[in-house]
Amino acid sequence: MSHIRTDRADALDTLADVELARRAVARDRHAFRAIMKAHNQRLYRLARSIVRNDSEAEDVVQEAYVLGFAHLNRFRGDSSLATWLSRIVINEALARLRKKRRSLGVANVANQSGGATIVQFPVDNTGDPERTMAQRQILQLVEQATDALPDIYRTVFVARVIEGLSVEETAALLGIRAQTVKTRLHRARRLVRERLDQQIGPVLLSAFPFAGRRCERLTSAVMSRLGFLD
Repeated sequence: MSHIRTDRADALDTLADVELARRAVARDRHAFRAIMKAHNQRLYRLARSIVRNDSEAEDVVQEAYVLGFAHLNRFRGDSSLATWLSRIVINEALARLRKKRRSLGVANVANQSGGATIVQFPVDNTGDPERTMAQRQILQLVEQATDALPDIYRTVFVARVIEGLSVEETAALLGIRAQTVKTRLHRARRLVRERLDQQIGPVLLSAFPFAGRRCERLTSAVMSRLGFLD
């Protein structure tokens, strides 16, 4: 029964995509904005997983949008608009990577790094600077571990773990078998885990910090209960 509901929801999403595309083809500016707002994050993350550079990933997404919008009249809803645009982004990113490798060499490309926020880490609203710093350190390690993955594993890892796509969606997006997705994801997770195991020790020393405002708040409360009023 739930499967039927999911199929119906997917069908409705596809119909919505087709209508949105139709409006964009008719030069409805609101449709263009709606498409970009809905897909910017996923497309950026996919591009970033391939080119591993912040500004270049943005360029890739921008070029993909221009290309996609120019051919939006070809969109028939055979797949979701997200998948359709994602394939364009992946093709554009891979083309840039091949071009860069030809000009700079594989070694130089492999050594490139960037500081993009690939994973959306929970925002700390407590105002505790020590806790915020610990979160940022862990986030940075996750980003570095993701960047260090070989190409064939990185995009699968980003699609499945960071973007939350299903095995089937990832397979369709990348044009590979579902079993290949599972195998690469298993390998990617193991590589990320191994890298984090090597690096996370020093960061864990700062985990669960009890300093700053929380420390002062507790100290003041205990002092007050003991009768030491400020």
